[in-house]
Amino acid sequence: MFIHHRSIIPALFSIAIGLGQLSCRKMVTVPEPINSITTAEVFTSDAQAASTMAGIYTQLVNGDLSFSNGYTTLLAGMSADELFYYGTGDLNILAFTPNQLLNSNGYTPIVWTSAYKVIYGANSVIEGIAGSTADALTDSVRKELTAEAKFVRAFAYFYLTNLFGDVPLALTVDFNKTRYMARTPVKEVYRQIIQDLKDAQSLLPPDYSVAGGPAYERIVPNRWAASAMLARAYLYTKDYANAAAQATSVIDNTTLYSLETDPNNVFLVNSKEAIWQLKQGTDYTPYQNATLEGFTILPSPQFTGLTHFCLAAPLLNAFEPGDLRRSAWVDSTNNNASGFTWYPFKYKTGPYNAALGAPSSEYYMMLRLAEMYLIRAEAEANDAAGRAAAAISDLNIIRSRAGLPALSSSLLPTQIIAAVAHERQVELFAEWGHRWLDLNRTGQAHAVLSAIAGKQPWAGDYQLLYPIPPSEIRADHFLVQNPGY
Repeated sequence: MFIHHRSIIPALFSIAIGLGQLSCRKMVTVPEPINSITTAEVFTSDAQAASTMAGIYTQLVNGDLSFSNGYTTLLAGMSADELFYYGTGDLNILAFTPNQLLNSNGYTPIVWTSAYKVIYGANSVIEGIAGSTADALTDSVRKELTAEAKFVRAFAYFYLTNLFGDVPLALTVDFNKTRYMARTPVKEVYRQIIQDLKDAQSLLPPDYSVAGGPAYERIVPNRWAASAMLARAYLYTKDYANAAAQATSVIDNTTLYSLETDPNNVFLVNSKEAIWQLKQGTDYTPYQNATLEGFTILPSPQFTGLTHFCLAAPLLNAFEPGDLRRSAWVDSTNNNASGFTWYPFKYKTGPYNAALGAPSSEYYMMLRLAEMYLIRAEAEANDAAGRAAAAISDLNIIRSRAGLPALSSSLLPTQIIAAVAHERQVELFAEWGHRWLDLNRTGQAHAVLSAIAGKQPWAGDYQLLYPIPPSEIRADHFLVQNPGY
């Protein structure tokens, strides 16, 4: 019998997930794929299938830096105008700030491989459940876990296609079908992303009860997480009507979601702004009870330690006077090596205050409500029917929380678009590479980035996509490198 409530307690480098009262059941480890994009588990019970899905969440949030656990934020932040790396020894990571990547860069393969491992795991759940005839695998669990797997698959493909462009669209764990795959055009990848999210939306629950516990932590994606990702996917594909509709469905669910009045509370456990969070493990040294991103960015000691991922001048200069986001989400350290440097302070737990085995006060934020207001504002601003007043109203909701004055109701359409870009820059900075993706999707990357002194000489716009790992091209002769590399 399946216990509906799930308690996800991530372990590091292994699957050690408890489901309700079934803490002693046998855990199932998804075998490593033969290559990074590619056989399936056959599930015999609810507990077995749920364990494997929980293992995918563990892979997303624990272990080393990966596409889902810091690298998208850090690498894309350096590629944009948000972050720079303070250090001299690692030429591979230093290459991101001036956009001088080589095809042999050592970090882009980590992003590629970690995303495809998650996709492989999701495919294994989808196909394993579909292929199972076991009576102990109930219909309700089949639907719930298939929906979760499709959501996670869509999430991983969203970042793959935005960072690398055309990517192989692997929808099976059948090695004979995935071993040699050509790159799939971005439009087709987005079609699959949207279909997966629509499927997930129709089957996922409307609350967080599946996660279990008295607080119903927001650590398993629900119907509104699928709606939020759909809003983003529609925005990126310029389907503004659907983007606004999906964002509105989340915003209107005021029972579950509201903007935190204090920016310091946004990233806390069960923040009312959180649509989906991941719960990190707390018993692994050195990260302890910190998010990996917080542990990687924050200095130790807090005010005099060295931080390698520093905020760049274009971002620091973008904050208006009195912006509460500047005071709540930015901090500085003064050390003998580098002098004053500023760093992202959205996560407050890092190496200076983490505690082994202690409860976490903050979880890793995957999706949050503020983005929905910004998506809707952008969609409204681009609406052919003209919804300028609605767009300005949404922007002012975000600005009000930041302690800033309202925008004028007389803004011209081009000024509204610029205001959206500005609010996204200072609201979503150092968070999942939003700025890098925004500059690319709006066609502003060349104009903004090529004018920055630290990115001279500009290598060329081909750097706006990351190189396909050469090891993948050697393993799959149908893959071709991005132009310019």
